Parts: sequence; C-alpha cells; structure tokens
Amino acid sequence: MNTKMIKTIVVSVTAIAVASEAFAVEWNVSLWGKRRAFTEHVDKLAELVDAKTGGEFTLNISYGGLSNNKENLDGISIGAFEMAQFCAGYHADKNPSITVLELPFLGVNSLEMEREIAQAVYAHPAVAADLGRWNATLLMPSPLPQYNIVGVGDGPQTLADYDGLTVRATGGIGRAMEAVGAVPTSMSATEVRQALDSGVVKAVAFAPHAHMSFGTVENATWWTTNLNPGTVNCPVVVNSDALAALSDTQRDALLGSVDEALDYYIDTYNGKTMDAWGPLLEEKGIEQITYDEDALAAFREAVAGPAAEAWIEENNARGLPAQELYDLVTGMVAK
Repeated sequence: MNTKMIKTIVVSVTAIAVASEAFAVEWNVSLWGKRRAFTEHVDKLAELVDAKTGGEFTLNISYGGLSNNKENLDGISIGAFEMAQFCAGYHADKNPSITVLELPFLGVNSLEMEREIAQAVYAHPAVAADLGRWNATLLMPSPLPQYNIVGVGDGPQTLADYDGLTVRATGGIGRAMEAVGAVPTSMSATEVRQALDSGVVKAVAFAPHAHMSFGTVENATWWTTNLNPGTVNCPVVVNSDALAALSDTQRDALLGSVDEALDYYIDTYNGKTMDAWGPLLEEKGIEQITYDEDALAAFREAVAGPAAEAWIEENNARGLPAQELYDLVTGMVAK
C-alpha cells in the first residue's frame, strides 16, 4: 500500500469519526433530591435513549446540581439545560393550564388513570401554548397517587381537629386543607424535613415515596390512610429548541421511549414502593388514622365544587379554555 493510499484512508477514517462526534448529543437533565420512585421514568428514559441510539444521544441526569427545583422551568426557558422536572404548584402562575390536574377531589384513583388524563391534558393545544411561553415542550407526566398526611404530636381524629394545624401542602391540596381550618404552607420537598423537625409545620402532605425519600416518617407519630384530598402534577419538559435540533433518529428514540419509561415507572411505584410503605409504618409504630365515609363526603362537598368554580373563573380570565380543560379531566374520570 503506497503512502498516498494510507493518507487517504487515515483522512477518511478521521472524517467519519469527526462526523460521528458531531452528531452525538448530550442533554443535561435537572432533577432534585435523589434517585427515587418519582424519578424512575427519567432514569429509564435515559437508559432507553442511550441504547436505541448506540450512545449517540445521552441524558446526563443531575439531582440538584443544575438548578433549584422551583427554578427548573426558568432554566428550560433560557436553555440552561435541555430537560427538567417540576411541579405545577411551585409556580401556578407560570403554568396555569396544568394546575387543573391539581384540583382537589377529582376522583382519580390509580396511577394508570393519572397518566392517561395527564397525557390528554398535555396534548391540548391551549396547554401546549401555555408551556410554549417558556420554550418548553411537555414530554411526560410523573403520575402520583393521592396524597395523605404524616404529622407529629396528637393525630387529628376528626376533620375538626385540623383547625389551626400547620401543613406543608401545595396547590389544590393546600386549598382543601384550608377548607378544614388548617394552615397550608408551600415549600419545596427538600425543605420539608427541617421544617417538620423544627416545628415550622406539624404535618406534611406527600405521596408515600416522598414521605420515605425525604424522611418525614422518621419522627412522625401519625398518618392518614384515606383523606385523599388530591395529588400534584409534576411534568417532565424539554427545551423546545433543543428538541427541534435533534436528528430524526434521536427525536424518535426520545419520544418513542416515553410510554415504555412510564410503564416501568408505574410498575415500580405500584410494586416496590408501595410494598415497602405499609411495613415501614408498622416498623416505626406510626398511628394510622382512617376517617369514616360521612366525614369524607362532607369534606369533598365543601371543597371540590368551590375549588373548581374558582379555578375556572380565574383561568377564563387568563384567556384559557378553563371549562373545556376541566370537562376534559372530569369526563375522563367519569368514563
């Protein structure tokens, strides 16, 4: 082989390597806390995308190293990172359309239903436009079960016992707590343990995984088994420009992996997470408080209708098709 041929081969191989490197994409993903049931779909998505693209598209997941959780949507809007998770209740004014999913007592009774309804809402043109103001595209929900409350001190045996109780509760759950005289306080999940230990709040509304992940059960004395005032909606979003810049193969790998990632998430939550929850309560000797159906019915009647009416009025004024979004959610629940 002559010198000219060798040089040609070397140049060709180098060009191929440079071209491959140019097409490789790495996205930064902003989460918070630590890896837990709440983030399993994101971790699974990263695994699937890497495998489907042969390593040419990778998601670099950071737990708190890129942004404060309440600033993740802002970070997406300026392109500080390409993907992030946040909760609608952290800044309802920035994403009012998806707060319909946080209204109290909607009647959602499974993670599967939560997923189906959230994805339908995310697909609504008005919702896409609402998040589009932040250069954000909704990718997938983080389905969560109904919240219940862990607290310290004497447990509230009746709904009247909530009067004056300080509770970490956001969104519609906070409004539900107000209806029974509690004092809701909004704070990020990472702040909750310190607030509970220091007496800033006496109770915390979370889904089971978060009670375990953020340590609220460590000093808790009671837990409500069936208050079920609602849940929060915490989407995963991507920067719209970054999504558009992907190759067709990379974009297909990302979008085509969402359902599989959500399937994995729900299986993990319904299995591993909930399997651990009951035994943990027993192990720590936490009192489990169950309310009778008459009390719960009165609670729902006092809260659900007024909260929905107020949400519709407020968001109609914002120019959103609020009644249409509410009817979409309640119609799917009623099916």
